[in-house]
Amino acid sequence: MLTLYHAPRSRSSRIITLLRELDALDKVNIVIVDITRGDGSGARDPKNPHPDGKVPLLVHDGVVIWESIAIIQYLTDLFPEKKLAPVAGDLKRGRYLSWLAWYAGVVEPVLIVEAAGISHPYLQATFRGPKEMAQQLETALTASPYLMGDEFSAADLLLYSPFAWFPEATPDVPAVKAWIERCAARPSVQWAAEYDAAQQVAA
Repeated sequence: MLTLYHAPRSRSSRIITLLRELDALDKVNIVIVDITRGDGSGARDPKNPHPDGKVPLLVHDGVVIWESIAIIQYLTDLFPEKKLAPVAGDLKRGRYLSWLAWYAGVVEPVLIVEAAGISHPYLQATFRGPKEMAQQLETALTASPYLMGDEFSAADLLLYSPFAWFPEATPDVPAVKAWIERCAARPSVQWAAEYDAAQQVAA
């Protein structure tokens, strides 16, 4: 049994989008939970087993998987038939995993530090900055429409998501803007937005 703990319009929304892309919604029990949000609203939900009270959280036959990157990798491996990620042994697998790790190790820290207005040489040396982040995306997306080439992958779903939440953080780069538009136009994204809206109304 698969159970996803999800808060509408949060980081776990990209997992809802992924499940739609994987055509796996009928295989997952989705539990709607509350979370403490950045604006101070909401609260930790006692029925959410996440160690920090956050989302997303996936439970598979009693095994707890947390962090978006781990959940994305786990689900795409569990449902390989939709080909949203290269399988183990595929030469493209390393590039795909590198994009997932780059999101956690560079993209989120860079965007959060920038939003907080913090600047320090240690931060720049460790995580780089918005300019370097934009350059890496531009290099990849000038060569192909998606991060892994001609086909949309779970790496695109993950990497584009913060720019969908915070458009003001979008690099002023035509290739990157066009990629974000392509990702946002996918039917799964619209479906997930409608799903979240319905859950909030029901609550």
